Amino acid sequence: MKIALLLASTLLMSASAFANTELAEKKACLACHAVDSKRIGPSFKEVASKYADDKKAVATLSAKVKKGGVGVWGAIPMPANPQVSDAEAKTLVQWILAQK
Repeated sequence: MKIALLLASTLLMSASAFANTELAEKKACLACHAVDSKRIGPSFKEVASKYADDKKAVATLSAKVKKGGVGVWGAIPMPANPQVSDAEAKTLVQWILAQK
């Protein structure tokens, strides 16, 4: 029974990670970011590390996904993404912050 629960939990976590990778691809996040290496923007792991102790990170970063920003990671701006819903932004940010 414990093995079945562990397997089910692992499958759900894997499906969730895949779904959020899929959402990041669908919303064009992966055009500028990668999970573990810098592209035009910082890697998602760098973002997770920078905001690890910030209790307002989900709200702050969700707003940044939608409205854009500049200066936190250098001179290259993060463009606004108005096509991303509030719920999608929150899902993406929670997934990004879970990267270790």
